[in-house]
Amino acid sequence: MKVTERWHSHRMGRDISLVRWGHYGVPVLLFPTAGGDAEEVERHRLVGTLAPMIEAGRIKVYSCDSAAGQALQRNEGSPAHRMWLFNQYHQAVAEEVVPAIHADSSPQSVVLAGASIGAFNSFAMICRYPHLFGAAVCMSGTYHVERFMDGADTTEDWYFASPLQFLPGLEGPALEMLRHRYVVLASGSGRWEDVGESWAAADALGRKGIPNRVDDWGDRYDHDWPTWWEMLPLYLDDLVP
Repeated sequence: MKVTERWHSHRMGRDISLVRWGHYGVPVLLFPTAGGDAEEVERHRLVGTLAPMIEAGRIKVYSCDSAAGQALQRNEGSPAHRMWLFNQYHQAVAEEVVPAIHADSSPQSVVLAGASIGAFNSFAMICRYPHLFGAAVCMSGTYHVERFMDGADTTEDWYFASPLQFLPGLEGPALEMLRHRYVVLASGSGRWEDVGESWAAADALGRKGIPNRVDDWGDRYDHDWPTWWEMLPLYLDDLVP
């Protein structure tokens, strides 16, 4: 049930991989953590937790490399370069990855999900491109990503890449469409977690009338894969017919 594609993204100036698990169902685009490749979610058994839904034909799971997150983790180039790459990465997902998913699954709304930086990318993509995505499951999210940019001033690229930057000024048809989408902001409050990040994202969404909810799973849940093994099947079961 596993299929892999790889191509060169001229938007980013680097290759990107897209992996699919499943044969039928609602497409779910699962973003890796910061330094992850497209197969990270399989190696860490997150795809395995979704096996009943995949085998029942309810979902087809896709994952693409975390190209911008990898550059962030490697401290690649200048902060301005890394901000530029996040903007280009989001464009590449919208204009290259999603068309590849549609070609494989038929043109339909995609559900987004991810943890840590993957949650940031899920949050950003649904806010930037609500015409492509129906819902986002953001787990243990890190949404103030600019704090990892060496204290540099934010750029125009970062304004467009970060929902906490652009949501306050968002108006018009894109906002009206986003008000018909749904964002789950789930977090533990155990080790390495900061549920305050989720509340900050919820505040930005709520001020614009965008449906969302924050779930604090408590201090037994750490910023780690076992937390996300429990979270993701539960939320997708609610979101997918």
